[in-house]
Amino acid sequence: MKRVLFQSRLVDNGTDFAAMQAAMRTYVALMRPDINSAEIATEVHRQAYAAMGCADPYRQMKIDADAEALKYVPAAEEFINSADDSFRAAVRVSIIGNIMDFGSGIAIDSPNDFGKVFLSLLAEGVGFDQTDELHRIVTSSTTVLYAFDNCGESQFDRLLIRRIRAMGKRVVGVVRGAPILNDVTREDACRIGLDRELDGLVDTGTFAIGIPPRPGPALTAELGRADVLIAKGMANYESLSDLDLPLPVAYLMRCKCLPVSKSVGVPLGTNAVRIKPATY
Repeated sequence: MKRVLFQSRLVDNGTDFAAMQAAMRTYVALMRPDINSAEIATEVHRQAYAAMGCADPYRQMKIDADAEALKYVPAAEEFINSADDSFRAAVRVSIIGNIMDFGSGIAIDSPNDFGKVFLSLLAEGVGFDQTDELHRIVTSSTTVLYAFDNCGESQFDRLLIRRIRAMGKRVVGVVRGAPILNDVTREDACRIGLDRELDGLVDTGTFAIGIPPRPGPALTAELGRADVLIAKGMANYESLSDLDLPLPVAYLMRCKCLPVSKSVGVPLGTNAVRIKPATY
């Protein structure tokens, strides 16, 4: 609800009340114990966007986040290049960008706030850490799927992707099928040249938080041929972690809310690399 109000104020067209009302009505209609939280959130935002009359309320904020994050890429590259284990360092760098989760009340609310926390986040390291297992899985893989999360964060994802491709792996990026929150779409990826860092780029095929249970044909095909899925951020975790999947999934994220923190088994605000093995 905080985020619905936040994004309606970004649009600033007098639809705050209508957006909140639409969101609450959707919660009432869908809230039950057996539904995935990401599915509820998807419909909440679909109705809120309709009430606001805006297809991409975060567009300028996404552009600003990419520009702000880019300022810190040289320092991140230096951190990676000077590390004894560059893969591990690149994983840590990719996770710190997950703080760019605007309007949630659990991260930062403006791209300009990122510089205040960059060094402290880098120093935190990873609390729940299965990076060694991730490296082993990637080493034995041919194709790696990489599901992006937030704009700004993706500027640091490219540094990890370069390490993976340098290992001789095919890397296919996964973006949202339509603008939703401040998450990366195909347009956002191409705007910053992220598509040129990849061997392929597919989208989820629809307006959805995270990866929907029934993604589009391009993503479905890639899921069938990939050896591992690297999934960034809590939305991907919430949408996928209860599903049976034919490939291992590596969740790279900052645990920014209590339900996710409890699920992973770490304190609130912990950076995590959590591997879920293939389930069939």
